Amino acid sequence: MLLALCATALLQALLLGGYALQHLASSLEEQIGQRALQMAKGVAAQPEVRIGVQQRNSRNLQRLAERIRENSDARFVVIGTKEGIRLSHPVPERIGQVMKGGDNIRALKYGESYVSKAVGTLGPSIRGKTPIFDERGEIIGIVSVGYMLDNVSEIIQRYQTSIVVAMLVGIVLSILAALRITNYFKRAIFGLEPEQIAQLFQEYTATLESVREGIIAVNPQGLIITFNPEAVRLFGLTEGESLKGKHLNDILPNSTMLDLLTSKESQFDREIYRNNNVLIANRIPIFDGDTPVGVVSSFRLKDELDLISQKLTKAEQYSQTLRSQTHEYANKLNTIAGLIELGANQQALELISSETRAQQAVIHLLMNAVENPVLSGCIIGKFNRAREMGLNLIIDEESNMGVLPRHIKPEQIITVLGNLLDNAYDASLKTQENSVYLSMTDIGKDIIIEVEDRGPGIPVAVEQQIFNQGYSSKEEGGHGWGLYLAKQIVNLLQGSIQLSQPEAGGTRITVYLPKELPQ
Repeated sequence: MLLALCATALLQALLLGGYALQHLASSLEEQIGQRALQMAKGVAAQPEVRIGVQQRNSRNLQRLAERIRENSDARFVVIGTKEGIRLSHPVPERIGQVMKGGDNIRALKYGESYVSKAVGTLGPSIRGKTPIFDERGEIIGIVSVGYMLDNVSEIIQRYQTSIVVAMLVGIVLSILAALRITNYFKRAIFGLEPEQIAQLFQEYTATLESVREGIIAVNPQGLIITFNPEAVRLFGLTEGESLKGKHLNDILPNSTMLDLLTSKESQFDREIYRNNNVLIANRIPIFDGDTPVGVVSSFRLKDELDLISQKLTKAEQYSQTLRSQTHEYANKLNTIAGLIELGANQQALELISSETRAQQAVIHLLMNAVENPVLSGCIIGKFNRAREMGLNLIIDEESNMGVLPRHIKPEQIITVLGNLLDNAYDASLKTQENSVYLSMTDIGKDIIIEVEDRGPGIPVAVEQQIFNQGYSSKEEGGHGWGLYLAKQIVNLLQGSIQLSQPEAGGTRITVYLPKELPQ
């Protein structure tokens, strides 16, 4: 850049300076020639010159010509006859001789006034020539006023020197300006050369495209300046669509990203909703010194985190189910074995029959009421878990759960239902009541899940806090996630959760999930 700016300034100076010098020389020669011509016309118009030429009075003409020359900057004033014989000359010895230069024909023959260049007895000169007319308008002589070319060259050189000095000063100033500009740009781009910038841009583009998280950056006006393909996919936009230049609110309505320009604080693990998905966003302001100049945000699907959580939850549920079944059936088998050893075969058969009837009743109910086998398996596991804890899970015989809508995944229902039942079990253990009630229906426009316990109930003051992340009534750590996850899934499915207190006491939690989402 420095070389280019300097070369441009030098070329500009040479072109403009060369043109100025050429134009100056031409203009000065033209002006001097016109001055000589005007002086010649003035001399020729004087009556005493006309009379002196008619009388061939060299003495008077010589005296007059020399007076005019000495009072001007002309090198010579020569007056001649029609035949070109000198009647005056700066060198008196040359009076009476023929005028030199061969440039008198236009004045003496055609009566023209003009400027010419010629070499005379005094050397090369610029001359103004004009004829002398008598009273009848006939040509009787000629006046020649001249400036020597060496004097003209001195004048031109004097002006050219000033122009050359101005050119050199301009070039030096241009080089200093180029140095200042290039140093500024070098600081602005952290001392990198263009090839390094291009390489960094390629690395930056490849990095953005390879990151599995969506990334966008906005300027203080809220316009998107950077994005990656994953952001386009997560926002549900057309593949290959460019977000650059679009306003943030067109992509994320009601986004709070621009609030970071005022607060200047980063935000981590914030949840946003877009394209029927919950996204976990991290936002960091971009600073130029102490001034925020933009915000960059990365985000990923919350489902990815929830999927891991759900898998762990299901694994824990299956583990608890197997453990409770093993423990329960071990106790039952030991009891049956003891009855057989005591010879109480009838009582052993009745115990076996009662266990089979209860289990078969639940299985029969779920087979008729619930279409999804995964959900049925979860409920059976929770049924066995309740029996192990000394509780009784009562399932409403009118319950019905058909095929789930496409936007609702079985894992989501399992997470919601499992966490609600677990909290109902914990609440029921705090009182003498050991019954937990479950009701499900998909009749109408909503899927309705209702879980009711006979625990101590939830104080009104904390009803809205129980769904907050990390909130728990238990003192030991590791709790406060179940209802939070359930609430997040319900919000994702655009449903709602309601709390109420049954007349018999305890807590009733009702979940409403729309079977169809608005466009």
